[in-house]
Amino acid sequence: MSRIGKQEIIIPAGVKITQSASSLGNVLTVAGPKGTLNKTFRDDITIAITDKNVTLNIKRNDKFSKSLWGTYASHIKNMIAGVQAPYQKKLILEGVGFKSEVKGKEFNFALGFSHPVIVGIPEGITATADKNNITITGIDKELVGSFTASIRALKKGEPYKGKGMRYEGEVIRRKQGKKTV
Repeated sequence: MSRIGKQEIIIPAGVKITQSASSLGNVLTVAGPKGTLNKTFRDDITIAITDKNVTLNIKRNDKFSKSLWGTYASHIKNMIAGVQAPYQKKLILEGVGFKSEVKGKEFNFALGFSHPVIVGIPEGITATADKNNITITGIDKELVGSFTASIRALKKGEPYKGKGMRYEGEVIRRKQGKKTV
């Protein structure tokens, strides 16, 4: 039994949830003051929407359906939270000569390579770069997290001098380096 899946999800004021059927499964649409999100869910889970809450139940009592139960409940909670207040991730770029700037819908990075690194910003994401602080915001938690991780993967923080990108609040374990005899 899923502890998360059994709980009713309360729909706050200002948020509207609708459900429609498609060939791939059920399409859940969550609309709120910050925007609209759509997500397709498999038919293994029954989603019942009333005026005030959303309940989820499993159709079959197998392991796969039980694993989807709590996952789908978390996805719906994240969608509701995202259309009320956008998600935000911050990256810090450290190192001499490392720069970041936003030009239109692209990031331009100088990361110590022989060429500039240019990354396109996807739809639904708002990005700003102030000196060495990068802020990424959006209403889709999954999109914000995956885009931030892909940017961080360009130049991860290294353990000897701490140069590279790291999340705000992330601690990079430092190594001692070479010892002189």
